[in-house]
Amino acid sequence: NLMEYNVASYKDTSPFTDVPSWAEPYVAACWTNGITAGYSDTIYGGSDTVTTAQAALMLMKALGYFQYSSDFGSDWQLATVRQGNDIDLFDGVDSGVTQAMTRNDVAQLVLNTLEAGTVTASTNGSITVGGVTIATNVEYNYVTSNADYADAIHAVQSTSNNTDARRYVVELGEQLYQGDLRLREGTNDDFGRPSRTWSYKNSEIGTYASDPDVTYSAKVEAGDVYKDLGLGKNVDKSDVTVYVDGLEDEDLSIAIRKNSDTKVGQSGNGVLTEVYYDEDNNDILVVQVNTYVATVVRTVAATDKRDAYVIISPEAPLSGSAPISGNEEFETDQKFDDDAYVLYTYSKAVDEIKSVELAEQITGTVTRAENDNTNIADAKALTIDGTRYKDSVNVAGEKLGDISVDEEYTIYLDSYGYMIYVEENDEIGDYALLYDVADRGSFVGKKAELVFTDGTMKVVDTDKNYTQVDNLKLNLDRDEDI
Repeated sequence: NLMEYNVASYKDTSPFTDVPSWAEPYVAACWTNGITAGYSDTIYGGSDTVTTAQAALMLMKALGYFQYSSDFGSDWQLATVRQGNDIDLFDGVDSGVTQAMTRNDVAQLVLNTLEAGTVTASTNGSITVGGVTIATNVEYNYVTSNADYADAIHAVQSTSNNTDARRYVVELGEQLYQGDLRLREGTNDDFGRPSRTWSYKNSEIGTYASDPDVTYSAKVEAGDVYKDLGLGKNVDKSDVTVYVDGLEDEDLSIAIRKNSDTKVGQSGNGVLTEVYYDEDNNDILVVQVNTYVATVVRTVAATDKRDAYVIISPEAPLSGSAPISGNEEFETDQKFDDDAYVLYTYSKAVDEIKSVELAEQITGTVTRAENDNTNIADAKALTIDGTRYKDSVNVAGEKLGDISVDEEYTIYLDSYGYMIYVEENDEIGDYALLYDVADRGSFVGKKAELVFTDGTMKVVDTDKNYTQVDNLKLNLDRDEDI
């Protein structure tokens, strides 16, 4: 599919006898075009897993490499790895050379191939030994072009001194899609991260953030960043940019200095802090993303007219405020139970929820509550059934300073393991339905008739004479108790 072969036209043309029928035309297409081969003339290994080396070899053949048997030397795997490393084919690929590939690594390997330059082979002739012809002095040179499509992904120019000089190296994605597939470098995502944006036929595929140099999910000081980046010199405040939930905050900019104890931006428990360092310009970008908690109102299935989505209602943090004030929608195929607690992130740059995921739930007995003595409302951690949980800066629910030891609570954790929501478990006591009062039944005086949870009914004495219903005063926590 990557090579856009007309697969159907290759049906029943492969020589292999161990390939399932659904895969046969694909194998035939790749075999015919020199992309793949079998263990023998008839055995392909159709039930085998594909190793990283095997996949890399097929993709490098698609780029134009390994056109001659002499390219492999005495060890085809070693030759494949060496050439793959030379063209950065394995960047981001975790599977070992001889391991079966994961689907994720296959996707990464294919992406790297799309961004690699195509080549053509040339030789100075060949020699024949024992009836075997071997090409001599094989060279691979980049395919170049000045056509408009040739810089659709990367505008890399040839540095050779021949006629190719200053012509663009044609990458596989440029060759296959002739400019319809485009990459824009130097963009930013909705949180301000350095990113790159892919599009196809002028329709955006997606914007994908670069990996940060260092990452934190708790409070971090400028000296920590200095040390973790391995800096040899300070970064001035004017060269530090801080984004919080997608918006630049100039007031949070600080100098990154050795041993400095100044807090970086709004870093804290549960706040994702990502740091990007530009060594050439000695400047730093800090991107911080808060995680908030909400409850699910309902999940709505997809229809012919729109995608599936979930409606969430925010829970207000004990300190600060939620970025949304009412019910909000977020498109997702994931189904959540009504009233479930979920984590969400929000970009203020585009006023939009960017992610929603289920919060982890922990239920148990609180054995210790650690509070700030100067402000009892600011508890720092709870120990539940022997495990200590720190609070997020955006924790919501019960005031942590009011937590009762030896009582049962349910807490919800963010993706970094911090408490994001705390609630006390209501202890169900003796409840009954008030069925009748004294002057309306077969009883009189200070009495009432109750229906208990097991279905039995009983006339009980009351402290007052409720002969008039208007005099009946009930202290109910919720309407459901009536």
